[in-house]
Amino acid sequence: MRDEVDDLSEAWAHERPDLDLGPVEIFSRLSRLSRHLDLARRDAFSGSGIESWEFDVLAALRRAGDPYELSPGRLLRETLVTSGTMTNRVDRLASRGLVERLPDPADRRGVLVRLTPDGKATVDSAFEALLAAEREFLDGLSGDQQSQLTDLLRRLLVPFSS
Repeated sequence: MRDEVDDLSEAWAHERPDLDLGPVEIFSRLSRLSRHLDLARRDAFSGSGIESWEFDVLAALRRAGDPYELSPGRLLRETLVTSGTMTNRVDRLASRGLVERLPDPADRRGVLVRLTPDGKATVDSAFEALLAAEREFLDGLSGDQQSQLTDLLRRLLVPFSS
């Protein structure tokens, strides 16, 4: 079984036989898979009428549990965007009726962002479609192989986790 990265690696090996191409063989595949996953995510979310960035915000609120609300600061940490970007995103989601802003009872100057019932239905539908699309990516791997891949990817990601 061969893929396009095999061709890329062979070409580099011919030109630079002095280099260990192991990292290229791994990360070029991860990069290509990431692009395919982005396209699959876009397709999965389009059925629910949302974009990836909208899913990220709605999913953070949904994962928070009932009453599905977070402070803007917590949303920033969950989605890894700037405060200006988050304000814009919440504004757009609120205008579509997917979230609402409420006064924070613990802080008179603060607000909470809460998922509306429409927002909850939208994110649930989008998440189900995403899981179906992601399952297709993994169809060629056994359960044990999927577990091994999960463990290996976790090892690579842990140093970047805060």
